[in-house]
Formats: sequence, C-alpha cells, structure tokens
Amino acid sequence: MSVKMWQDEQQLEWEKRDIALRRAAELKDQITEYLEQKKSIPDGFEIQGEYTKAKSELLEYFNATEEQWNDWRWQMANRIRDVRILSRLVRLESDEFNDIEKVGRQFRWAVSPYYLALAIAGGKEGPVWRQAIPSGLEILDRYGKEDPMGEEFTSPAAGITRRYPDRLIINVTNQCAMYCRHCQRRRNIGDIDVHKPRQVLEASLRYIRENPEIRDVLITGGDALLLSNKQLDWLLTELDNIPHVEIKRIGSRIPVTMPQRVTSQLCSVLEKHPPIYMNTQFNHPLEVTPEAKKACDMLIKAGVVLGNQAVLLKDINNDPHVMKRLNHSLLRIRVKPYYIFHAKAVKGTRHFITGVQDGINIMEQLRGFTSGLAVPTYIINAPNGYGKTPILPQYILENKNDHVTIRTWEKRVIPYSVSG
Repeated sequence: MSVKMWQDEQQLEWEKRDIALRRAAELKDQITEYLEQKKSIPDGFEIQGEYTKAKSELLEYFNATEEQWNDWRWQMANRIRDVRILSRLVRLESDEFNDIEKVGRQFRWAVSPYYLALAIAGGKEGPVWRQAIPSGLEILDRYGKEDPMGEEFTSPAAGITRRYPDRLIINVTNQCAMYCRHCQRRRNIGDIDVHKPRQVLEASLRYIRENPEIRDVLITGGDALLLSNKQLDWLLTELDNIPHVEIKRIGSRIPVTMPQRVTSQLCSVLEKHPPIYMNTQFNHPLEVTPEAKKACDMLIKAGVVLGNQAVLLKDINNDPHVMKRLNHSLLRIRVKPYYIFHAKAVKGTRHFITGVQDGINIMEQLRGFTSGLAVPTYIINAPNGYGKTPILPQYILENKNDHVTIRTWEKRVIPYSVSG
C-alpha cells in the first residue's frame, strides 16, 4: 500500500470517528435533562432511612415485633382502616380527618402497615400516600361510573369476565392488602372481605372446560394471592387438568402493598403449576423497595414470569421522567414493564384521571430514549368491555404501499422504501 493510500484511509477513518463522536454528543445531550431530574425522583431503596423510622413507630404503636411485621397474617389483621387510628400514627389536620371519615362512609379503605410506613416515608400527600389514603375529592365526583368496563355485561358464567376470543378472567375474591383509591373494581369491595365460594369457582371452571378456545386464564380479584395456599393450589390444579388451557396468569398487587405474603410455602405452590405469569402494579419508583425485590426474587425463583401494569395517575406518575425511573427500577428487580393503563372513569376517582396527551408524551419520551425493555404499551380500555386499545404516537406520516414517510423517535422525518 502506498503512503498516499494509507493517508487517505486514515483520513476516512478520522472522518468516520468525528461523525460518531458528534452523534454520541447529540445522544448524550438528550439524556442530560432526565439525569438531572432523576436526582429528585427517589426509589424505595433510597428512602430506607425514612421507611425504617416510620416502621419503628408503627411497631411501637402496635407493640409488635420484627417477626410479626414480616408475617403477612399480622399485616392483614392490622390493616389501618379507621381514621382515629391513622391520626395516632400521622398528624392529620381537622379537615383531613373529617374528609377521610366522610369518604370512609361511602368507599371502604384499608392499608397494610407495610404500605402505610412506605406512604409516611414518601411524604404525606406524596405519590404513595395518595394511592392509599382517602381524599375528600372522592365524594365530589359526579361523573364516574360504577362499572365503566361493563363487566356485568361480559360475564357469561359465574365469576367469569370474558372480553377476548381466547382468554378470560376468573374473579376469585374482593380482598386486598390495600384498597387502592383508584381501584377499577371498587364497586366489588363491599363492607367485608369475601372469597368466591367453591360453587362459583366450579361454575367458572365448567365454563372454561366447555369452551376449548380458551387457552389463557387470568386469576384476579381483588388480589388473587390472598387466597389460601390450599385454595390456590386446588384452583391451579384444576386449570392444569384442562387440556386446552396453556397458561395461567395471576393479577396481584401483593409484591407492592404487602410483599410479606410471598412466602416459601406460597412459592412451593406456584412452582408446581408452570407456566404462570404474574402482572403486578407498581405505579411509582418509591414502591420499588428491598422488600418488594425480595418478594419478586422469590417468585422468579419459583418460575413465575413477572410483568408490571402501571396505571397512569395524575400527580403520581403522569410525568415522563417519573415513568422512566419507575421502569428502570422495575427492570433492576426483574419485572418487565408491560402496560401503562389510562385510568378508568370509575366513580370517586376523577381526580386521578389525566389527559390522553400525558400518556402519549410519556411514550414519546420512552421510545428511543431508553431500551425497549423499559417501554410498556400505553393502553386505553374501550368502554363497555370492548377491550384494550394501544395508543401510540404517530410514527408513519405517509403510506404509499412500498414507500412510507416515517418520523423517528427524535422527530426526524425520513422517506423509507420497503424495497430498499
């Protein structure tokens, strides 16, 4: 090779490297804002000092031990559901006390000691607190519906909700570790905790057996993991014995609201019935705690595949930086972000509902700006039980069969020929 040829090749390599360095600088600039904002969006690992302090105060109030705290039965038995008890644990202004008392007459509330400690650690009126503690805004809502999903019209058999060709829901209980203030099924909560009786579950199973197109069954409620280990084992066994049921799914917020329920005994049950997929509901990075990680680790070791279905909630997570931090925190504990649900117009929850543009803006700031693993699908549930509809930014600007004009995640408009 001549000296001139070598010099020309070197010059070309330098030019390529210069282009790559300038592009890298552009990309680095695009993440600067998030990295700065991230400093003010802690996750549950970063508030352990505040959580430990709040936990200690609750243990002192209940005169309880660390062993009791880690027992999910103790957590359930000591859920806080009386504003007078709450006021002894957290300072409440008189109007706050009165609002919680009024809401409680219309909408049931309860929160596990674990989640209350986390709410206190995250700050009164913070993103965790708002999900757990009643607000006076709940009884001012005149527009919400009891059942915006039309579930009563999509129940072809007892305990069943069916909205799709090959899958359905078995609703097994109204019981939860915490009654989320944005709950889509708050009409089912009632005044007492009730698991569906055996005859209802048997009717649900009979419907599944008689409809061989059903290959996917979601067990939910309420919270499906609040069934006893024995009951859950029986139900999963019955589903395993239906040849056309290929997968079982469990809907549970237990890893978020009461991770103590995930015990070795529960995991032994789940391990017997693969494949099991579980979607939980982390809505804010503060909920991703060491306790939540431990529960998720145990479920994963038992062969459960974990996903997350966040709900888009006003003043809680309707911010691209918060949602990105949440999804990154979830991936660190091996939970795949799956859906972001637009909040449903349930009676008493209007103050949580955002504009659809909030969800689209979040998607704009996720796709391309972070790894695809951290990008869930933004979903609006069509009214009256017509199912999930994905909502996406507009990436195809023009479509002429073999030629399209696309808009990239950076908003670059580029013509693209499918034939190359």
